[in-house]
Amino acid sequence: MAPPRKRDHYHVYVVELADQVWNSARFRQANPDWQLGKPFVYVGMTGLDPDLRFDRHKAGIKANTFVRDHGLRLLPQLYERHNPLPYEAARTLEVELAIALRRAGYGVWQA
Repeated sequence: MAPPRKRDHYHVYVVELADQVWNSARFRQANPDWQLGKPFVYVGMTGLDPDLRFDRHKAGIKANTFVRDHGLRLLPQLYERHNPLPYEAARTLEVELAIALRRAGYGVWQA
C-alpha cells in the first residue's frame, strides 16, 4: 500500500448510538429494516481526526443531533482500515459504508 499523500487527510468514521435514539421517529423512519440486537450508528466523514470530530459532536460544535445526544463511542473496527482518504473517496465511502451497515441490519444515520 502506498503511503498517504498530504491531501489524503479525510476520514470516514462510525459512532455507536445509545438505544434511546430509537425513540426518534425520524431515526425509525430511516431504518425500517433494522434488526433487533444490531447496533445503532452514525456514519460521517471529516477532515479532522475522528476522535477530535467525535469530541466536537459531543460539545455541540457543528454537531449532528443524534451524535450529540446519543453518541457513545467511536467504532474504529468498522472504518480504521480505510483511512486516510482523499476528499472524493471519503465522500463516496461514507455513503457506501452507511448502505452496507444498513443492509447488515444496523440502524444507521448518515447526513
